[in-house]
Order: sequence, then C-alpha cells, then structure tokens
Amino acid sequence: MPEAILLQDVPQLGSRGAVVEVSKGYLRNYLLPRKLAAPATKALLDDAVRVAAAQSRQRAEAVGLAREQADTLTNTVLTIQHQTGEEGRLFGSVTNQDIADAIKEARGIEVDKRNVRLAEPIRSTGTFVVDVELTEGVIANVKTIVVTER
Repeated sequence: MPEAILLQDVPQLGSRGAVVEVSKGYLRNYLLPRKLAAPATKALLDDAVRVAAAQSRQRAEAVGLAREQADTLTNTVLTIQHQTGEEGRLFGSVTNQDIADAIKEARGIEVDKRNVRLAEPIRSTGTFVVDVELTEGVIANVKTIVVTER
C-alpha cells in the first residue's frame, strides 16, 4: 500500500501533515483529484517531519506562556462592581464576558469569554473562584469578588 501525506484534514483518515497508508485506488481516484493528499516522497516526508517539529516547539512555547499567565492569574484578585438590590442580589448578573474584561483590564491578558468556566452566572455579591482555561490543560483559578457599585 502506498503512503500519502495529507494536505488537509480528512475525516476518519487523519489530520493535515499526517503520513497514512491508503490503497492505490483511493489515493489516485479520491485524494489526489481533491488535493487532499500527495504521494509520500522523500522530500515531502522530510518536510512533514520538519513541520511537525516546528508545530511541537510552538505548542510547547504556547503552553509555557500559558503556565506563566496562569500563575499570574492565580495570584490575581478581581473586584467587579455591580448594581445591587436588596440582600446583595445583583440587578442582572456577572457573566463570562464581564470576568474576561476584568482580567484584561487588571493584567492585560486576553481571555476568550468561552474559556471562562462559570457553572452559572453570578447573581449575588460575595467571593467566588472562577476557572479560566488559558490553553488546553492549563487552567487558572481566579479569585473574584463581586461588590456593590457605588
């Protein structure tokens, strides 16, 4: 069976850059015409190894940076002011976006609101610990204090 290098992600076969063994007919009739793969030549295999090594280095650097940011955020205490009614109940709620904005304002770290883990929006004043996922597997626990707006 010939080997091929995938030029794009192919469901149930592999991701971009992967070296896979496929039948001659599948390669010739499906993968090549759609530019999903190329025959695995020595030059392409060397390129694939070089690209994989570069991606691995980039991932390692990104994880290292995320760990540094996680340490910074773990030592950060966010104070969010919000309008309250009786008994410390908020008008509205503190959402993922509010917390992401507070992190950017306090530390200058861009966090996507989808990576702020709240079981449900915060609806009362008090102290909460919010999980923020910076990258896959790197999570910071940010202490968040919600107080009455003055």
